[in-house]
Amino acid sequence: MTSTLASLACGRHRLDLSFPRVMGILNVTPDSFSDGGRHVALDDALRHAERMLAEGAAIIDVGGESTRPGADEVSSQQELDRVAPVVEALVRELDALVSVDTSCPEVMRESAALGAGMINDVRALEREGALAAAIGTGLPVCLMHRQGEPRDMQQAPRYDVPIEEAVVDYLAERVATCEAAGLRRERLLVDSGFGFGKTVEHNLRLLNRLERLAVLELPLLVGMSRKSMIGKVLERPVEERLPGGLALTALAVERGARILRVHDVAPSVDAVNMTWAVLKEGC
Repeated sequence: MTSTLASLACGRHRLDLSFPRVMGILNVTPDSFSDGGRHVALDDALRHAERMLAEGAAIIDVGGESTRPGADEVSSQQELDRVAPVVEALVRELDALVSVDTSCPEVMRESAALGAGMINDVRALEREGALAAAIGTGLPVCLMHRQGEPRDMQQAPRYDVPIEEAVVDYLAERVATCEAAGLRRERLLVDSGFGFGKTVEHNLRLLNRLERLAVLELPLLVGMSRKSMIGKVLERPVEERLPGGLALTALAVERGARILRVHDVAPSVDAVNMTWAVLKEGC
């Protein structure tokens, strides 16, 4: 699967998407599911981002609200207090291409003003004011599929159509809504939302049929790093899920993913590059 976009304008950066890129996860929350509290201090966050960039991350994705299953929402001010200093430091000290993982209009606007280059919204700009805020930033936006909110999304999720059809239908509707409001298509990416209102069976089927999202003709971001689908299939705790995650990364690249959102950058970059070398053999 290929997107119609070879590159993406991200503020003062331009992201080459002619081959798959790795996005490093930087959670500045006390309660994220696998790394909560590790990078709350500004210097810790900065050093971790520096390591991920050195290991080959093209993007650093900063999140100030945990979206793990069962998580509660945080106030916009609380999220902003967590995110803004980190975004500012990453841009100023590392000249990093920063994505901000947020649904909050205030965080979108402030992050853009501080030099962020992308918005990554698990709620696909559905929160009140988010679409207008995103348009105003001039930045690209990733729209993710989900069912429900983090606090309840894993309580017996079900769909009336096959999961891949539900994902495509929802994302197509959100893309149309964004375009109608003035958010140009060349600024959009999509994320199938593994683990967000989906059973293990949904996740496995969705990855196996991920190329169906090609009909959207937009760059595809995929995030499966350390998620419970790996733990449940392999019976592994969160700290032992890297091998399973690398297998999923390779499969996602083969099925068209252009951005891989991961915790473990160095091995993921190797998995992406090795998979891509095989796929491009003879081209």
